[in-house]
Amino acid sequence: MDNSRIYLSLGVQSGFEKEYISKALEDNWITSGGPNVDNFESKLQNYLGENLFVTALNSGTSAIHLALILLGVKKGDEVICQTMTFSASANPILYQGATPIFVDSESETWNICPNTLEIAIKDRLKKGKKPKAIIAVHLYGNPYKVDEIHSIADRYQIPIVEDSAEALGSTYKGKKCGTFGSLGVLSFNGNKIITTSSGGALISNSKEYKERAIFYSTQSKDNEVHYQHSAIGYNYRMSNICAGVGLGQMKILDENVIKRTENHNFYKEIFKDINVVELFEVLNKHSFSSYWLNTILINTEDPHKNKESLRLTLETKNIESRPLWKPMHLQPIFEKYPYYGSTVAENLFKKGLCLPSGSNLSIEDKKRIKEVITVFFKT
Repeated sequence: MDNSRIYLSLGVQSGFEKEYISKALEDNWITSGGPNVDNFESKLQNYLGENLFVTALNSGTSAIHLALILLGVKKGDEVICQTMTFSASANPILYQGATPIFVDSESETWNICPNTLEIAIKDRLKKGKKPKAIIAVHLYGNPYKVDEIHSIADRYQIPIVEDSAEALGSTYKGKKCGTFGSLGVLSFNGNKIITTSSGGALISNSKEYKERAIFYSTQSKDNEVHYQHSAIGYNYRMSNICAGVGLGQMKILDENVIKRTENHNFYKEIFKDINVVELFEVLNKHSFSSYWLNTILINTEDPHKNKESLRLTLETKNIESRPLWKPMHLQPIFEKYPYYGSTVAENLFKKGLCLPSGSNLSIEDKKRIKEVITVFFKT
């Protein structure tokens, strides 16, 4: 049996990337911006829906940072952030000299808890600090409780930065994730649904936001013949080469989403009779997940059957798996900041494991994964 490494999530080439990259090289357009970038933004806009504006950037982190800048977040401000997420959701808050306020998850979608969110907002208001923004995440591709979260945000007039870095292809009530917030964020890192090798995008419904995002992402050069700068700028624009990769990837975006959902059904079949394992799934028919990663909770006190013992067992067979994100309020860099909630996110981290979910999982790969998991829970 082939024992080559089975990774958690790898990019898959469409075969069309070379065409766009070669054109960029032929035209000698090998810097930031350019025809491929414009084309990539246009295709993303068409995919996400009408009346949207997409700005292609060099990372999803850059997109979150610019979103906070566009919303006027400054030193001394407070920004509410979902604690159960990757650190890139929270780091840009510190870039701005602002204070992150972390909020616990709820157990149904694992995303930011509506009840705790409102408690946090009310308490910050009592302390004389109205949060400047809310960063809500569609964790592992699973939509957060959009109606509830946005109802609260609207009530207190706090804009939402919708972190859809893990949720390209996911929808809520038929609408694409990334299009609900005041600003939305996508990631095209090498492990995402599609990749530009590295890259991200900022989504808005405002042409002004896009123009300002491009301004800030290209070193904030004023409209002068000479180089003049009246604002701090950043080198955040996507390169024409990377956008060429993205254009090739757009051709297999829908196919990749289908393959990820097929992976989910594969795991659903494996775990249907394993009572101690809970496969993370969408809450109801209104939510559709691209299942960027398939994740499980192992609900047992047996130290030989917990998430770490399964991870190590998979590793002996050269199969990658990883714990869920460690909540931000438990991270050394963030533990000093305010936190609202109980232990939902903490317990998810203690029990949860991410399983191989790449769009390139072969039949043979799945056989190896199934055999290891089945034997592990039977012995």
